[in-house]
Amino acid sequence: MEIYSTEEQQVDAIKQFWKDYGSSIIVGAVVGLGGLYGWNYYSDVKIEKSEAASEAFQGIVANNSDSAAVQAAITEFGAQHDQKGYQALLELMSAKAAVEAGDLDKAEIAFTKIISANPGASLASLATLRLSRVQAEQGNLGTAIATLDQITDEAFNAQRDEFKGDLLVRQGDMDKARSAYQAAVDNGGALTSPALQMKLDNLNKA
Repeated sequence: MEIYSTEEQQVDAIKQFWKDYGSSIIVGAVVGLGGLYGWNYYSDVKIEKSEAASEAFQGIVANNSDSAAVQAAITEFGAQHDQKGYQALLELMSAKAAVEAGDLDKAEIAFTKIISANPGASLASLATLRLSRVQAEQGNLGTAIATLDQITDEAFNAQRDEFKGDLLVRQGDMDKARSAYQAAVDNGGALTSPALQMKLDNLNKA
């Protein structure tokens, strides 16, 4: 708006401004207030849904003695709640039970579902690491190594490289295994896996 020399001109300018743009401002204000109400409503609903998902999750975890019932509850949770983090944790629980029962195919499906859902770097990387272990147990060493290479979360670098070294040893590729173990050591893996340095030392002596 231009600067006017007298109050009358300012008043006239304001009148003209409201004449030209008043309706738009009012509509905008109404829409804005409506949007604010809508956002608050959306936030309240989202909080309620998160709380409901949390309660459902805790209920499943607390009553996990019956594997069939747990699996049914996990499936129902996925249908009722759009919570990737909780769903991924439940799928991890399901996969662990499947591994313990010797059902590696079922565990592989659970881990793949987690990775596809992309619940976050940490959960996805954990699922990828465990999927690789399952594939190795199935005898698919090459596939397991390729799966490990998909891990990009730095927090899992040491575990990834140590397990890659284990798989390369099983394949008989000692040079690459040595490099993998060294990478794991460089990433601090010896602090959490005391056997790592021993694995590297044994290869260095060979």
